[in-house]
Amino acid sequence: MTTTFIRGLENYSRKSDRPVIATVGTFDGIHLGHQEIFHRVRVQSEQLHYDAVLITFHPHPRMLVSPDNVPLLLTTIEEKGKFIPDFFDGKVLILDFNEQLMNMPAEQFVKEILVDTVGVKKLIVGYDHTIGKNRSGNITALAEMGNAMGFELEVVEPIMLDDKPISSSRIRRAMQENRYQDALTMLGHDYAIYGIVERGIGLGKKLGYPTANVNYNPRKLLPAEGVYACWAEVNSEVYDGMMFIGRNYFNPEKKISVEANLFDFEQDIYGQEITVYPTRFVRENRKFESTEELIAQLEIDKQVISNIISKGART
Repeated sequence: MTTTFIRGLENYSRKSDRPVIATVGTFDGIHLGHQEIFHRVRVQSEQLHYDAVLITFHPHPRMLVSPDNVPLLLTTIEEKGKFIPDFFDGKVLILDFNEQLMNMPAEQFVKEILVDTVGVKKLIVGYDHTIGKNRSGNITALAEMGNAMGFELEVVEPIMLDDKPISSSRIRRAMQENRYQDALTMLGHDYAIYGIVERGIGLGKKLGYPTANVNYNPRKLLPAEGVYACWAEVNSEVYDGMMFIGRNYFNPEKKISVEANLFDFEQDIYGQEITVYPTRFVRENRKFESTEELIAQLEIDKQVISNIISKGART
């Protein structure tokens, strides 16, 4: 099977009479708990000969529901496009989360979208999942709707780490507390930062360490400031390298930058897509008194990161 992305309910159509097994959620992070749900959908779709559909939302529902308390994203919509096919086969239906959807009662969402349009005969969701206006469609309500509307509900218990459920909010806390390896453990995959390569101040090139500056989504949660081992995808090719996240004190704008020095790479990629994956935190960001001092540190950083890469330690 393959993974097909469909943007908007108006573009969705059923091309077979087969029943549908589906899951629905925001799935920010595509973490180990999400992956377990996707795994069950995939396996059962094959066993039952059902079509598999994953339903998600863009933008993040809390952009409308609680605009004063919106979490930064672990996974942007572009990054979901990279990770979901690793764990899910079938159709991925991306619903525009707007005022109409926000105010839709749970029973209407289930009846009109899940049952009548998508054709759901089995729904698999996480243990704490809710649907509809005011989160009224909880597990108990969904089970009752399933009985009334003719679909089966399966609830997936949380994946535990250190006796606590893995969740997107827990991963965000780990990232914000500079527990990056803990965050990667809970994600179960490398962390992606997608964007378009933009021009920086050109300092890296002058110092002998040219960097690709990533114009990332402003809603993206960045790892703690510092230097990381990394790998990157450019034009479907993969390159190892080292990267910097944070304030470049030689840049008068003092903005948070994401820039990667890719090893054995000499292409001009301004204006092109890049996805950078920081894999290992190496050192904190700090201010250097001179460019000579920075160059000396970059030489040390590259040696440390080259040793990490030589040991095959991408994650």
